[in-house]
Amino acid sequence: MAQQPGTQEAAPAPAPHGSTELSDLATLKALAQPRRQRILQHLTLHGPATSAGLARELELNTGATSYHLRELARYGFVEEQPEADGHGRERWWRAIPGDRRFPPRSRQSAEMRLVMDELNHHAYAADLELCEKAQARMPTRTGADEDPWADAFPYSRGSIRLTLPELHAFFEEYIALLNRYKRPDTDTPDGARTVLTRFLAHPAPDNDNHTGAGAGAESEPTPHGSTAVDDTEASHNRRESDPT
Repeated sequence: MAQQPGTQEAAPAPAPHGSTELSDLATLKALAQPRRQRILQHLTLHGPATSAGLARELELNTGATSYHLRELARYGFVEEQPEADGHGRERWWRAIPGDRRFPPRSRQSAEMRLVMDELNHHAYAADLELCEKAQARMPTRTGADEDPWADAFPYSRGSIRLTLPELHAFFEEYIALLNRYKRPDTDTPDGARTVLTRFLAHPAPDNDNHTGAGAGAESEPTPHGSTAVDDTEASHNRRESDPT
């Protein structure tokens, strides 16, 4: 249970059962390489691919994609698709899903923080690009034949006042909600599409402390039905359910 505001804050909880903490610096460096992040993102969004296919899609040469795929496989992020025997001699690769988490910043060394900052920088930029591309694909015209998925961009901005343990609990509840809606392909109904979800939370500047009669008051979260936002990395507030 989350602690009440004002009580003594506990140390960050260990990663939940079934998750893997990526604390090895070499593993983090392997993942932070921009081209590898693009390869992982493509495999996650579009499914298994060959080195040659990835090279065409990402405008790289096959030597580069082959090298990066081997490195990603070395650290457990991708694997050869075992049922790809029907593809002849071609080697098909797929992303390995998993609940991968990063150590909280308080346990990261100075060098690890630099690597994590670089990894986050590229991940945030890639997420924003995906969202903008998804919106750009939606037609601007209206009419009876308009794509119903034009309404598939829920977006909310808000703020809440939490202790650090409460924020950790909030995050785990969000992950549990995602897992509630996950199901195998055989149980997925017709018409379902892959929906990319992103969670971002951070403390407001230090000068946000409220004083006076209105102390603690916050504006209500503001949902926007069609504004912006179209799987998956974690300090205790960061997680990768499917490598992206």
